[in-house]
Amino acid sequence: MRLGVAGPVGTGKSSLIATLCRALADELRLGVITNDIYTDEDARFLKSAGVLDPERIRPVETGACPHTAIRDDVTANLLAAEDMEADFGPLDLVIIESGGDNLTATFSPALVDAQLFVLDVAGGGDVVRKGGPGIARADLLVINKTDLGEHVGVDVERMTREGREARRGSPVVALSRHDEASIRMLTGWVRETLARYRTGEQTPVDPGPMAPHFHTGQDGEEPHTHTHGQDPAHAGQSAWPDRPA
Repeated sequence: MRLGVAGPVGTGKSSLIATLCRALADELRLGVITNDIYTDEDARFLKSAGVLDPERIRPVETGACPHTAIRDDVTANLLAAEDMEADFGPLDLVIIESGGDNLTATFSPALVDAQLFVLDVAGGGDVVRKGGPGIARADLLVINKTDLGEHVGVDVERMTREGREARRGSPVVALSRHDEASIRMLTGWVRETLARYRTGEQTPVDPGPMAPHFHTGQDGEEPHTHTHGQDPAHAGQSAWPDRPA
């Protein structure tokens, strides 16, 4: 199964993946694909953490908007995942981490079988109310770094409740890597999702097209606003014709 992990910059995606690897490496055969625009920083962080054999952690440098490689043209991530499977397969779970993006980022169901979206309390308790396809329709919403709530003036219980309201009851996990009970909730969700995948009950769901968003111009380019998924210039190319891009 391929599990996508998306969310804004600094929400703790890499740390969450490290936590998953520590908890599950003894029972599942794992691989990790990280995405950064110009570096392999996240892959180096995970390798230095010693959570997996370093060869099972591989970077993809997208060279463009982080969501480009997880939604618009998923080829680089598909090839990385297939190479991982060829080298170490059979694998139980390949975790694909998006580069840090905004609230609109979602994975193509041509790339992942399930996806979670990560927010953190340090980003503010109101972020969960701002919505977006990742918050509203990813398979799981993780509200991360809950141990920081008291230090940044965020009511974690309220933020979690509002997350469930925004998702109309779909799963939400309030997570701290220092709280074993919350880690068990996260790993329990992963195990349950993997069990559904193995029985054919886990269907990849497209959380919806990218919302219009703004990019600051680089190298003298003018800033521009555009959408993804509806514009033919950004049409996703699915490696499986029967799975939507």
